Amino acid sequence: MASRIWCVVLMAGVTLVPAMSASAETSTATAEGALLDPRIERRRVHEAMIDSENLEIGAFAGLVSIEDFGVNTLAGVRAAFHVSEDVFFEATLASSEAGETSFERLNPGVRLLDDDQREWLAWHLDVGCQLLPGEAFLGKHRAFNTGLYVVAGAGNVEFGGDDHFSVNMGIGYRVLLTDWLGFRVEMRDYIYEIDTFGEEQVSQNLAWTVGLGGFF
Repeated sequence: MASRIWCVVLMAGVTLVPAMSASAETSTATAEGALLDPRIERRRVHEAMIDSENLEIGAFAGLVSIEDFGVNTLAGVRAAFHVSEDVFFEATLASSEAGETSFERLNPGVRLLDDDQREWLAWHLDVGCQLLPGEAFLGKHRAFNTGLYVVAGAGNVEFGGDDHFSVNMGIGYRVLLTDWLGFRVEMRDYIYEIDTFGEEQVSQNLAWTVGLGGFF
């Protein structure tokens, strides 16, 4: 009878020890889990991105250096279709009014062109390619998508009473202020042949502009 009692006691002890060990391991794991559970508060950044629409319509203004006719104000409109994030096709229309040449300033009363012939009107069809996409940050909570791009194309310049086939090329920097509004800074060179002074010459006309465009 005594031997049976000792067997029951030993079996109870063997059963109790693993249960206590499991309970202790669970408590230890819980404590370690609490120590290794950092509650990090994630910083939210509102990033401006191109809207899902691919059509961009905008306006621009700046200065254009019409060769031999000084630096003059320039204004225009543009419409672009974005094939992808990096490639777009664009149509532009720009106008300016040429000033006086140095010859006219040195000889008062001499007019090489009348007022209508001094109107400078250019339209072009271009293709653009973004080379360096990036981001610009304003403070800690706002980021703007940016991009450095090149653009080139061909079209027509009406100046001096004639139409001139023209090519243009340039470089620009774009910042997306919101998901539908973009800001551009751009420089272009309009190149065409002109014979205002009696002989054909290649005219280089640099333009510097800033503009806004909306995506629809």
